[in-house]
Amino acid sequence: MALSSHVSSGFVSGRLGRGLRFARRRHWTLRVGAATFAVIVTVLVLTPWIAPYDPADQDLSRRLAGFSAEHWLGTDQLGRDVLSRLMYGGRFSVTIAAVTLLLGAVIGTLLGAVSARRGGLLDEFLMRTVDLLIAIPDVVVALLLIAVFGTGYGTLIAALTAVGWTPFARLMRGLALEINAKGYIEAAEALGCSKSFIIFRHVIPNALRPMLALGFLRFGHKLITVGGLSYLSLGVQPPDSDWGAMLLDAQPYMARMPMLVILPGAAIFLTALSVTLIGQGAEIFRTQQKTAGTEGPTR
Repeated sequence: MALSSHVSSGFVSGRLGRGLRFARRRHWTLRVGAATFAVIVTVLVLTPWIAPYDPADQDLSRRLAGFSAEHWLGTDQLGRDVLSRLMYGGRFSVTIAAVTLLLGAVIGTLLGAVSARRGGLLDEFLMRTVDLLIAIPDVVVALLLIAVFGTGYGTLIAALTAVGWTPFARLMRGLALEINAKGYIEAAEALGCSKSFIIFRHVIPNALRPMLALGFLRFGHKLITVGGLSYLSLGVQPPDSDWGAMLLDAQPYMARMPMLVILPGAAIFLTALSVTLIGQGAEIFRTQQKTAGTEGPTR
């Protein structure tokens, strides 16, 4: 028994060690993306304590001021501190993108797993709905919902969630069809396990890694969509602001103060890029593990 336990623990630690060594040597994208995103999230979380000014404070005597010791990134057309507005605006942009992504991922994962497990008319209906929504750009569907129900946080989150679940549902259905053909699923069915038990105990856990990778890859798209809607005045409403609204406010002053446009645009780009790098690194790592035979089913 002791020998068996020792061999088992050695096997597990060996797999873990190989995985960590591979992550250190190969996945620079994962490390760079994770480090960058960790810094961004830390700054946004600490914003109420480290932001130098209230983002709504105006000083018209210092409007469109350049970089200085008092205002590190200058001021906007109303004399508001740009650094403070970037920090507070990022909290809105990243939070809305993360919430809508999480809701869409949960809904899409559940619908995709149920669709593959149930089959028949339900599967056909859900997949044709997915095809229809994917054929229409996300912004168009979001614009339609916002036009019907009006602007606001609730409408923005609902609109982005309504179009954000489809990629997760399609991927989950494909993964679930592959998992349903495995021997341990047949064994669970032979033991009389319910379809719900099989979905939540076997199907979804074994599909989590690719679903997480897709979530990271979709975050950048979601963040850009949030910024685009705010740029069209359909997202966050004054006195609140986010990076897209900052781009809209800065547009008339782009020739005089280009940094007012460059800074929020760079914030969107850097945040989206960091999360995308995490997703790419995670997917490469998963593929390498699968090829090496170190990734097994969760049973």
